[in-house]
Amino acid sequence: MEAYRQEIIIGAVLVYMVFCVLTGLWAMRRTKSSSDFFIAGRGLGPIVVSLALFSSTLSGFGFVGGPGLVYSTGVSSFWMIVISSTGYALGFFLVAKRIRMIASLRNCISLPDVAAARYGSEPVRFLLALTIVLGVMGYLATQILAMAVVMQAILSGTETFANIGLISCVVISGTVLIFYCVTGGIIASVYTDVVQGGIMMVAGVLILIAATSVFDGGMQEATSIILADDAEAIMPFGTAGIMASLGWFFVFGLGLAGQPHLVTKMMMNKNIADNRTILPMSLLGYVLAALLWVSIGIVMRAAVLAGVSEPLALPDDAASVFLSAFTNPLLAGIVFAGLFAAIMSTSDAFLNIGTAAIIHDIPKALRGKSLENELLWARIVTVLLAVVAAGFALYSHFQDATLVALLGAFGWATFASGIFPVIAIGLNWKGASATGAIVAIVSSLLINFIAQLSAIQIPYGISGGLVAFVTSMVLFIGVSLATRTRSLDDDIDALMDI
Repeated sequence: MEAYRQEIIIGAVLVYMVFCVLTGLWAMRRTKSSSDFFIAGRGLGPIVVSLALFSSTLSGFGFVGGPGLVYSTGVSSFWMIVISSTGYALGFFLVAKRIRMIASLRNCISLPDVAAARYGSEPVRFLLALTIVLGVMGYLATQILAMAVVMQAILSGTETFANIGLISCVVISGTVLIFYCVTGGIIASVYTDVVQGGIMMVAGVLILIAATSVFDGGMQEATSIILADDAEAIMPFGTAGIMASLGWFFVFGLGLAGQPHLVTKMMMNKNIADNRTILPMSLLGYVLAALLWVSIGIVMRAAVLAGVSEPLALPDDAASVFLSAFTNPLLAGIVFAGLFAAIMSTSDAFLNIGTAAIIHDIPKALRGKSLENELLWARIVTVLLAVVAAGFALYSHFQDATLVALLGAFGWATFASGIFPVIAIGLNWKGASATGAIVAIVSSLLINFIAQLSAIQIPYGISGGLVAFVTSMVLFIGVSLATRTRSLDDDIDALMDI
């Protein structure tokens, strides 16, 4: 079997891509309206929603960028994993019930729809839609870049495609992604999540077992090797430092409830009571899948230090090198297929919310109504958005070799600081005002983009995302207290008392 390792891996990935195409064609038959395309008609069961939630959290960010961060900065990124687990509970407590009720009450098909209903403000709808579009570009680029990196690692191991370039891999994988997204919309995404969620959970456990067998002493020996080389890397805050780790703690903990690709899925379940089972199932799946992030990152760093593996060209290669060198070929093929599944469905989710913002929310905020024939425009804009995001991913990669995980962290921070106060706090506090929401969103966008584009180095390793998040929260609460709150519509007022 070892002699056919690459053939098995490529075969598994090809099977998955065929599955994507078939799922897209099947979902197209069920996609009759923009509501179907964007929120699956609010008719999904608890298993589908829970698997879609946790798999969207990890995706290429966790499967490619996560091990890369551990390889380069030690255990710093463990803070992302731990606090994101508690973030699920916070998100369900603050958002899940009310956002589903508002979606049903006002026939909302997007997060800006919900915000407009809550605040009675079209400027809030517009700014939230703008935040989503800008954040989607960073996060979607993460997914596309991760998909291309994995495909290049697979194909370059064959004689025929030994010299294949990253651009070619972006074109190949992007073509499948666009077909899958355009035909099936969110329905295709969430139903493939059922398959990929199961793969991710099983893969997390099996990869942990494989990782412990790389060294005779298991993970203890691996951590000892890292400790001997750089004690700071294995200490609680890693080489990124305490402020960067605590920044991730806040942005990924509280900020999870502000991620539109997750929050929007809370609008899709058939029954509100399903939240009681969706939360524990999502949390269990996330914890099992996150074992891959932890185990691969530690073992690959130790393997390079011990001379067992060659130094990586890029930290983001950690997962693909580990799978190619240290796992059973069949397991490697399944996990690589799972990687593509995670990246593909999350990309679909980002394309979906970005497209909704462009064709539904921004026109509605500016001209009082969305575009005619939304379903057709949704498919056209999905293609355009994917092409632009792919260009952004390649520019970022070749310009400064940005880590996939850090590009994802930038997108996450943009969403967290701009959306969490407005949605998570606003749906639970009647005193929140439209003016407070506007000031919070604008401040978060300015700080995030100025920090990213100007490469400002904030003292003590504090991230721009943390500054944006704290500033947005303070301004949202302060301005809301200082301004006169518009009277809520009777139905929204009654709903917030529940």
